[in-house]
Amino acid sequence: MTYTVGYIVGSLSLKSINRKLALALSRLAPPELRLTEIPIGELPLYSHDHDPNYPTVAQEFKDAIKASDALLFITPEYNRSIPGALKNAIDWATRPYGSNVLNGKPAAIIGTSPGPISTAVAQQHLKTILSFTNSPVLGQPEAYIQFTKGLIDDEGAIQVPSTAEFLTGYMRAFVAHIRRHHDIPDL
Repeated sequence: MTYTVGYIVGSLSLKSINRKLALALSRLAPPELRLTEIPIGELPLYSHDHDPNYPTVAQEFKDAIKASDALLFITPEYNRSIPGALKNAIDWATRPYGSNVLNGKPAAIIGTSPGPISTAVAQQHLKTILSFTNSPVLGQPEAYIQFTKGLIDDEGAIQVPSTAEFLTGYMRAFVAHIRRHHDIPDL
């Protein structure tokens, strides 16, 4: 079985190191996963004033999540939390009330940063948010990747064998997480 995984990069920068990590994960993904980016950069700031007349870009965003079997969040850490653009995207995904497309959608979180604790605090905040949206998040392994010069080349190849091995195992664990949640019948 092949699963479609929508991935969301929390950074809006086209040169983001987290975007590089997304490319690397796409290359390392096992054959059971087909990764497709779900862009967030064009979403306006969420306001419930939009609910009666949902913007096309927001509906397309929600439709892309609905079409995905699972979600992979690849996020930087801004001021010890997630970027505002990522929080905004999650707000769009869960609104209007009663139309939460994250409900029951298996997810995983990963991120990279030059700092020694990488994106650990941002990932914990994101887990809290996704818990409230009822999106089951892969608990183990956790993946806090310290980005160093030359870690990932421009084509997305990991240049450090131990990191490539770890990330390959992480993606395999994500497949198992998706399978577990897709095999659970609706009650």
